[in-house]
Amino acid sequence: MSAAARKTGKRPVSVLVVILTQGGETLLLRRTQPRYFWQSVTGTLRPAESPRQAACREVREETGLSASAEWLIDLRHTRHFPILPAWRKRYASGVRSNREHWFALLLPERRLIRLRPKEHRAYRWLPLPRAAALASSWTNRQALWILAAGFPVGLAGSRSGARPPEPSGRILP
Repeated sequence: MSAAARKTGKRPVSVLVVILTQGGETLLLRRTQPRYFWQSVTGTLRPAESPRQAACREVREETGLSASAEWLIDLRHTRHFPILPAWRKRYASGVRSNREHWFALLLPERRLIRLRPKEHRAYRWLPLPRAAALASSWTNRQALWILAAGFPVGLAGSRSGARPPEPSGRILP
């Protein structure tokens, strides 16, 4: 990203983190604006931040869950999508699209979520198909449907096939 883009807007690279339980439920968050916008954890990469680092940070910021990088499952999937006109003012002039990197965080069971009131107003744990129907963004719906079609296949472990350590689900202060 150029120095001008850093000064004038967000980086057009983001993460989507689907948090789900071993029982097949997933977490959706309701944004404060737009009022009825439901989504998984999402966020923009900061300068010099990797997608995995951003995913860990966003999980912590948006849910209060402590998730280290080794607990995240890189779904090795990205989506390139147009930025809606209503959101373009957040980016540098001329930026019209975003690249989204997908991750999953598998928990043994539901966890208590601590929302950031300025960003989200409610949350729900839902079965994957119901979450996919409720999710507001097409990329989020697509990620949820892909996971629903193969859950828990593909989420049982990392590239080596070993299971990731169980996240504590500990709420950060």
